Parts: sequence; C-alpha cells; structure tokens
Amino acid sequence: MRFAFIPLLFTLLHAQESENAEPEKNEELKASQQASVTIDGKKIDYRVTASTLVLKTEDDKDRASIFHVTYERIGLQDRHKRPVVFAFNGGPGSSAVWLHMGALGPRIVPTTPDGTKTLPPPITVQENPQSILDIADIVFIDPVSTGFSRVEGETKANEFHGVTGDIRSVGDFIRRWITENDRWASPKYLLGESYGGVRATGLADHLQDEYGMSLNGVVLLSSLIDFRTLRSNKADDLSYAVFLPALTGTSHYHKKISGDRDALVKEAHTFAFGPYSQALLKGADISAEEKSATAAQLEKFTGLPASLFIETNLRLSSTRYRKELLRDEKKVLGRFDARIAWPATNSSEDYPSYDPSYAVAYGAFSTAINDYLSRDLGWEGHHPYKILTGDVRPWNWGTSNSVLNMTRNLENAMRENPNLKVLVMCGYTDLATPPANMQYSISHLFNIPDERRKAIEFVWYEAGHMFYLNQPDLVKMRQDLVKFIK
Repeated sequence: MRFAFIPLLFTLLHAQESENAEPEKNEELKASQQASVTIDGKKIDYRVTASTLVLKTEDDKDRASIFHVTYERIGLQDRHKRPVVFAFNGGPGSSAVWLHMGALGPRIVPTTPDGTKTLPPPITVQENPQSILDIADIVFIDPVSTGFSRVEGETKANEFHGVTGDIRSVGDFIRRWITENDRWASPKYLLGESYGGVRATGLADHLQDEYGMSLNGVVLLSSLIDFRTLRSNKADDLSYAVFLPALTGTSHYHKKISGDRDALVKEAHTFAFGPYSQALLKGADISAEEKSATAAQLEKFTGLPASLFIETNLRLSSTRYRKELLRDEKKVLGRFDARIAWPATNSSEDYPSYDPSYAVAYGAFSTAINDYLSRDLGWEGHHPYKILTGDVRPWNWGTSNSVLNMTRNLENAMRENPNLKVLVMCGYTDLATPPANMQYSISHLFNIPDERRKAIEFVWYEAGHMFYLNQPDLVKMRQDLVKFIK
C-alpha cells in the first residue's frame, strides 16, 4: 500500500556569500523539489516547497517569519483555478506536523494497521496514497513559535500568542500567500484540527471581514469552538454531558458494554442532554432515588459500577474514567485515543500519570519530520523544529470573566457567505475533544437561517482525536474530503 520515497535534487533558493554565510535577517528561505505520488491509481507529479514568509508591519519592518510547506500539483493548465487547502493543527502551540505527516501530505508517517501501537525507531516517511493532492494543493502552516516559525525584528512574541493575534497573523500569511502565488481565483479551504477549529472559525470570519476573501469550505477535525463544553467548573456541569457519549464509545471498544455501538452512543447522547443534565442541574438537592437511578444509567452506558458515580456525585471526569475502566488490568487509557491502553505506572492512584496515545505518536512524528525536511528536502536550519511547544504560554484568550466561544464567528461567516460549507469530523474514542462538544456548539447556532444548517455535515470515524492514524479511517477521511471539496 505504501512505497518508499525517492528523493530528487533540491534547489536551495537563498543567496549566501560563502558556504558558511548567514542569510540576511529579512531574507525568506526556500527549499524546493519535484516528486511524484500514486493516488487513486494515478501518478501525481508535484512540487514541494519548504519556505518562510516574512510578515511585515505597516511601516514595512519584519514582524515574524512563518514556516510552511506547500504541495502543488504540476503539469496542469489553469493552476489559478485549482482548489487550495490551508491546514494547521492546534495546541495552542502545535506545528502542522500531525496533519502534514499523518494524513494529508503525499509523504506520511507509517503506522500499525489500527494505529494503536508503536513501530521500531527510527521512523521515516513513506508514500501516502490517501493524500488529497490529486484534487487540491495544500499549504501546511506553522504558527509563530511552532515548527521553524519565529518572531523577527523588535516584535514581541506575545503579540502572536493569543486568540486575536494568532488569527490575524495566520490571516495575514494566507492573504500574502494567495497574492504572491496568484491564487485569488482558486477555491479556498481551511482545515483545522483540535484548537485549529478555533483558528479556522476565527479566520473564516476575519478573512471575509478584513480582506473580502470568501472561503468555499471549512473542515473542523476533532475540533472545538466553545471551551465551556470541555471545562468543568463549580455549578457548571455541561462537560459531563458532553463527554458521556465518548465514554460510551470507548467502553464499547473495550468490551465493557455490548450492543450496537452507534445506537448506544446515540442513546447516551439523548440521556446526557436530557435526564442526566437535569439531574446535574439539581446539584445537592437531587433526591437519593433519582441519584441512584441516574447512576444506574451511567453504569449502563460505561460499564463502570454505579457506586463509583454515587461516590463522585454523578460527576466522573474523563481523566478519572481513563484510569478506572481497565483498573483491574492495571492499564490506563489514552486521552487522544482511548482505544490505546498501556500499563499504569501506579495502580493505586485514581488518575493516569501519562497519555499512552501521545506516546505512540510523538517520537515517530518528531523523527520523521526532521528527517524529511533535512534529508529529503534539504532544509538547513540551526533551530529545533518545535512540534509542540509551551513557548506560546501564557496564551491570551481574549476574554475577561468569560470562556472563549467562537460560535458567533462561525455564524457571521456562514450568514455573510451563503456558499460556505462546513465539514465536522469526529472520532468515537476521542477524549480530548469529544464529538458531542461540536454537536452542542452547532446546535446553538441560532443566528443563521435554518437552510444554512444544511451546509454543515458531520462524519464519524472509529478511532480518536487523530483518527487518521487508524488506516481504515485514513481511507475514509480521504473519501470524505474528496466529496466535500469536489
């Protein structure tokens, strides 16, 4: 299914006075080559370009250099009419490596068939026959302070480390890239994973409002747009309802409950936003009888004993669940993908001390991206490629005494652009951004015409947050994206 990558000659397109000379401060670096990949039985010739684009202030001073990797199909007429997808991950603080090397690019990190186990290191990329490069060009963006992207000049990094600064800088990058590559006539799509959903919805509104750039589609992959759905506070119990259907899907995977998985998840969703939410709203005023009845239902949907839900006042966190479900086997579940279960470090503790699903991916992706950029593309850099960094903290959430919610931005974009489509991708065992969070947010878009709701589609996958690491899900993901873009 996958084939080894055959590197071609690269061209390093930046001037140097000597072999060891440093580039000028404001010089944009670029490494480019041509290659091919077989997708859907057809050979696709393409150009890959790793480069930096320097953002400027109003008085033309350097603000930041944005590292990005672009894949463009070659040998076509009317290139300016070809769709282009801008893809990024989330964090905040993540580079685009996961979508780049895990799903969309023509070279991909190999995985085990179901993506739940590690492969022996070192990991190098292989051909990706599930790339969407046959139908669209792709630009992978590393926001400031991630990947090789850095601040420049006298600009302070914290100008980019916040909701508004991040959206404006990535929006400026997209405008510049579109302009400098003559792609204003191209259909334009955004694809954001996780916190990338916040960025994508903000950009859909911002690009339209600031530059008159109307998008054709936004893809929200394992995303969120309202943080209240994921964060529990005293007297705010929404997240317990949001997580329950994902707990049901996970318990079914681990054979702690039986029956039709899809039907059980739907039933859990109905219970979560009906009787369960009503019980939670009562707080300490709930009767002993109703509390016991609710706990019994929670046992039905998770396989965990009702007594545990009584003990936690019907408020079992997803983190505690990850430790409890396979406690008898002395295993903990992954947060990004709860299918993955590894040995617990301390079986007596109530909470997991690590995330095995992150451990499955991190080392493989780190090795693969560094090898690919340096050996295959010939990129030369003195700084480490920051896959996921805490350098963006503290993040400015742009709110005071409230929780970040981007539903209004999505409403604005959809209302003012009657042709904008939205695709929401959900993984059944995602305990980082459980699917019900997006179901809840979409159902609370009150300020768009009813007919516009038909432009929002949900699609489901077997695995978790990065469901594309599961090879059958990667195949389905390509099919869904091809249908959406075409």
